[in-house]
Amino acid sequence: SMSKDLSELLKEATKEVHEQAENTPFMKNFQRGQVSLHEFKLVTASLYFIYSALEEEIERNKDNPVYAPVYFPAELHRKAALEKDLEYFYGSNWRQEIPCPEATQKYVERLHYVGKNHPELLVAHAYTRYLGDLSGGQVLKKIAQKALGLPSTGEGLAFFTFDGVSNATKFKQLYRSRMNALEMDLATKKRVLEEAKKAFLLNIRVFEALQELVSKSQENGHPVQPKAELRTRSVNKSHEHGPVPRKESEKTNRRKTDMMPTTPLVRWILALSFLAMTVAVGLFAM
Repeated sequence: SMSKDLSELLKEATKEVHEQAENTPFMKNFQRGQVSLHEFKLVTASLYFIYSALEEEIERNKDNPVYAPVYFPAELHRKAALEKDLEYFYGSNWRQEIPCPEATQKYVERLHYVGKNHPELLVAHAYTRYLGDLSGGQVLKKIAQKALGLPSTGEGLAFFTFDGVSNATKFKQLYRSRMNALEMDLATKKRVLEEAKKAFLLNIRVFEALQELVSKSQENGHPVQPKAELRTRSVNKSHEHGPVPRKESEKTNRRKTDMMPTTPLVRWILALSFLAMTVAVGLFAM
């Protein structure tokens, strides 16, 4: 029944495509423990492009009544956090080094199209991404920190940290109530539900592309991504804050860590944790 709250409708509408996401080869490999810091970095890079596009369009529509009620930049936005993580993993030149596979670029293009032409559909993308990430953020932060041997001070894990949210449960209730109160006719509700399914499908294609990159790297015997398979977006190089300087020993240690195989137990723990973050994309939040 379309008389239900939008949050309930979204959960029901995306159930099937959520299961498809869980069964992609990329996610199955995570479940088997076939994951490395290299893969973690690839996923982080794709998330950066996705959230950059999403938040650009959110800013474009922050005063539009079709989105304004669920505008929570201080609490939810992830671009700045991902920039910190990428600077930590790739170094000060990270903008020139991070890859953007074709599937990630298509996701980005869809977000820009929606923001410019159908802003009422932005709520589908924002809800499925932000509340899914928020739901397991703190637990995942601790697990990833231990599994990857990251510093206790939180470097490399800013994506999981929502400093603007003091109580995740109460915030999610507020967000859902705001979203459910959006003025939306029946036709628009149906379009939002279809867009949420599309968001999951775009996410699945990103998983598939990353799995292909990892597989080809392994076949070639190299732990780095093949340049021919990647597209790197040119991003504005200007910063409000300059890159944080790092000691050369830290860079050397990180390069060594990136090439070191993790133990089966550690890989298993990271696999399950990252599976929860990437596949949940909303259902754990609903």
